[in-house]
Amino acid sequence: MLKVYGWNVCPHCHRTIAWLEAHHVPFEYFEIEEQPPEIIRKVVEVNGGDDWVVPTLEYNGRWRPGETFDAGRLEKLLREWGIEVR
Repeated sequence: MLKVYGWNVCPHCHRTIAWLEAHHVPFEYFEIEEQPPEIIRKVVEVNGGDDWVVPTLEYNGRWRPGETFDAGRLEKLLREWGIEVR
């Protein structure tokens, strides 16, 4: 299942989640500040090693660093990962 690591005050996280829900993409949401140290370290690593950036996505061991919300880019990535988008 798609995992979304986000932060409750992040507007790009809110837009990403709303888009996923609108397109019936199942996902699990994880509040970044509530994650154990090993998950935070992985999110930091995926985002270049300086700090965590959200929304960071993970699906079957593939990661997408945090970035600003772009519906077209998100849909393209999910389809490349084999996730059905309606």
